[in-house]
Amino acid sequence: MNYDVDENGYYGRFGGAYIPEILYGNVERLRNTYLNTMREPSFQEEYNGLLRDYAGRPTSLYFAGRLSEKYGTKIYLKREDLNHTGAHKITNSLGQVLLARKMGKNRIIAETGAGQHGVATATVCALFGMECHVYMGKLDVERQHLNVQKMRMLGAEVVPVTSGNMTLKDATNEAIRDWCCHPSDTFYVIGSTIGPHPYPDMVARFQSVISDEIRRQLMEKEGRDYPDYLLACVGGGSNAAGAFYHYLDNGNVRFLVAEAAGKGIDTGMSAATIRLGREGIIHGCRTLIMQDEDGQIEEPYSISAGLDYPGIGPIHACMAEDGRSRVFAVTDEEALDAAFELTALEGIIPALESSHALSILQKQAFKPDDVVVINLSGRGDKDMSTYVKFIQ
Repeated sequence: MNYDVDENGYYGRFGGAYIPEILYGNVERLRNTYLNTMREPSFQEEYNGLLRDYAGRPTSLYFAGRLSEKYGTKIYLKREDLNHTGAHKITNSLGQVLLARKMGKNRIIAETGAGQHGVATATVCALFGMECHVYMGKLDVERQHLNVQKMRMLGAEVVPVTSGNMTLKDATNEAIRDWCCHPSDTFYVIGSTIGPHPYPDMVARFQSVISDEIRRQLMEKEGRDYPDYLLACVGGGSNAAGAFYHYLDNGNVRFLVAEAAGKGIDTGMSAATIRLGREGIIHGCRTLIMQDEDGQIEEPYSISAGLDYPGIGPIHACMAEDGRSRVFAVTDEEALDAAFELTALEGIIPALESSHALSILQKQAFKPDDVVVINLSGRGDKDMSTYVKFIQ
């Protein structure tokens, strides 16, 4: 199957653009211009220069020797945690804010869960001297206090959201309401492969630098430009989409994705959207959603603030349904075990989101000559208040 988005914004039957009429002009203008703008030599020159000199790309592809020895295979970590601001999110924020400038938009809004997208967007707005408002669930404000302080230091207004379960879904709802109230001067920087077309495709394209770098780095290290297995976590799915992008039509590469099972998929405290979700519409696109029999959104839960979202990016819904990706539901406990294991063996403290991907190592058998790449999407600084509760 072709996993490129079609002209109407669909991956199979997932995707599209389901938006209020007041936003139609904004979204349609973006849809008609984003590809041409992104391909302009001047845009590419500025964007790639910022990725190199400001964000710190390319990020390294690190051979994890002790981890490889334990699991009896060759494991590489794509070190997105080494980016400026501590995650892959800066790559997308730089691209979208540059697009906003090209479109004459001077007011930026964003949603954030774990805070990494909020920090990245606030960082880029500070760089360009642009107004920035970040919506964040009140619960996430409390458990990601360090990132909140960073955003405020960078000059962004952080707006705590008290509706729903006060996490990422609710922050996104409020950001969309803001956008509806300020359509003329505001650009909504969406942080993941979710939302109305063209956002899922646009975010995947900006993040595709990850898989482009992996290709070149593996050729240097292994003599071939593809892994046997590529592992990533999914909430909305931006880091996974970027890591998979240039391998979507390569049948030699198997995609393993980890979603957040929270306390367990049968406990009612989970964010295992692909496993538990049914087709529906959320935040502008048709995808898999955690919902009850009446179509009401069920509140997700995860120890990871970046994965407790009740939907999934439409490309990931399509790939999972088609069997292109294999999905693992990882509990809080399993993710914590994986985080402490990586820290002990490699001296790298991962973000809780990335720890879900690392946990797949305990669930999937690999051969000694397999090349396994794990997209380490972020570093664990922001999660230390959680980790310290479990240090023996």
